[in-house]
Amino acid sequence: MSDPDAHLLIVDDDERIRGLLQKFLMRHGFLVSAARDAAHARRLLDGLEFDMIVLDVMMPGEDGISLTRAIRQTSTTPIMLLTAKGETEDRIAGLEAGADDYLSKPFEPKELLLRINAILRRMPETTADEAAPKLLSLGPIRYDIERGEMWKGEDMVRLTATESQLMRIFSARPGEALSRGKLVEELGRDKGQAQERAVDVQITRLRRKIESDPKQPRYLQTVRGAGYMLAPD
Repeated sequence: MSDPDAHLLIVDDDERIRGLLQKFLMRHGFLVSAARDAAHARRLLDGLEFDMIVLDVMMPGEDGISLTRAIRQTSTTPIMLLTAKGETEDRIAGLEAGADDYLSKPFEPKELLLRINAILRRMPETTADEAAPKLLSLGPIRYDIERGEMWKGEDMVRLTATESQLMRIFSARPGEALSRGKLVEELGRDKGQAQERAVDVQITRLRRKIESDPKQPRYLQTVRGAGYMLAPD
């Protein structure tokens, strides 16, 4: 079930949790590095490539949300945040900073494993298919459906794993309104209002990359009472 080649970075100031997660995930076939705080994580990120980062929000010094925001300046590596139970503001702030998902402490290691595998499966695969690309035009933005790539002129637009999956979902049904519940289901998340609110945050982030005026979206529209719809040119 796990991707045996995936290299994970665990960032948590609790040595016991850090060690337990490292051993558990290594038993399930992952290569795992661990960092005790944000500064340690930054040093590892400077020298190594990771397939995913599991990051505690509450740490002494720089917190997980600030580190997420910094990582997103240069990288689209998937990020899973570990938050205190009931800390809704932390979860929303983390998603707005660019995290792909969150898990509330305490949690079962098996649930973390399932979430990690779900996110890694969402990462677009690079293919060498030479067939003519299927493109959607969104004003100055071009979206290559088959490659899962977004371009603005000659520049590729960086998409997180969740943003990439949302674009795949919308581009498969252009002009069709999709409810928040349907999007949650297609993302492979647990149903519930918290996850639907998380989708709202991800849509807001995606609009910032697509729309010239994200507050008055032309291409990723809100359809009253129905959900969200991608309306390409």
